[in-house]
Amino acid sequence: MLKKITSIIFFFLTVNVLSQVGGTRSFAFLNTTTDARQIALGGKVLTLVDDVDQPKWNPAAINIDLDRKLSVNYTSYLADISIGSISYAHRFNRHSPTFHSNITYINYGTLIQADEEGNETGTFGASDVGLSFGYAYQIPNTSISIGANARLIYSSIANFSSSAFTLDFGAIYYNIEKPYILSFVLRNIGTQLSTFNGTSEKIPFEIALGGSYMLENVPIRLYGTVDNLQQWNISTANPSNSISDLEGNVTEEEISFLDNAFRHIIIGAELFPKRAVNLRVGYNFRRGKELQVQNVRTFGGISFGFGLRMNKVKLNYAYSRYHSASNVSTFGLTIDFDKDYRRNISTKY
Repeated sequence: MLKKITSIIFFFLTVNVLSQVGGTRSFAFLNTTTDARQIALGGKVLTLVDDVDQPKWNPAAINIDLDRKLSVNYTSYLADISIGSISYAHRFNRHSPTFHSNITYINYGTLIQADEEGNETGTFGASDVGLSFGYAYQIPNTSISIGANARLIYSSIANFSSSAFTLDFGAIYYNIEKPYILSFVLRNIGTQLSTFNGTSEKIPFEIALGGSYMLENVPIRLYGTVDNLQQWNISTANPSNSISDLEGNVTEEEISFLDNAFRHIIIGAELFPKRAVNLRVGYNFRRGKELQVQNVRTFGGISFGFGLRMNKVKLNYAYSRYHSASNVSTFGLTIDFDKDYRRNISTKY
């Protein structure tokens, strides 16, 4: 029989692998990026008003231009972990608002089951699934939109399972005549509906600010996000940076005020953002510091990718650098059914 402690240890390890505020919350997969464009730009962008995957992170980004767009993303992650998501936006008629839905899943693969003495007794699986629905509303006579997501979550580890319900709230300032977009998001406000072992756990609540700016004479849009504003100290000492003396005493890495501040920041840039071919690059300061290896240039925290649009289909790809031995590729496919739909609507009405 699988011991509860084995499940708890496994869950703690996966939380840290996915670079969250490690070991402090359940359902940490909610803050794991699944779509290729986001990952290429550093992992957490809040101002992509033309991307049907964006409302998962900021529901205020739901707008009429996302109508009838479908996106599918898949990542073959570290240690045989697979991650995927599906997003879709739909407006039922020309008088109705646009609604958004998303399914995100993580499958942790097959794991070895053992008894108290470490004897293998079989295998077990673990997975996380989240299903969300969102809606946004533009405040009349302003360039400000507000939105909300409602999400149901289910997690299982062997024969243990837990469910939860969360809400996201977002606001975005977007004026087509302005070169900048600003956003503010409250994510994962909720509670468990059922627990793994009778003990209630906290949801990974997050506050984030985001912005983007389109350069005037160069076809580049710059992105920036400040995340985890609900918790100032998010630093974790990297064991690789610890120092041992001749007597075996270990001194852990000291993290400065400025170092911790930068770990809240994610930056990215997109070349030719409105063209058929886009090039993207991003850097996650926190991931780069926490996965750093002493005296080894790993380029951890860096990500890059591209987008290729062919008529109504767009292919997105992202390459993420975590460690010298750990690289991850994410593939995304977006299909825009909007042209045919608008033609049918105009004929019908």
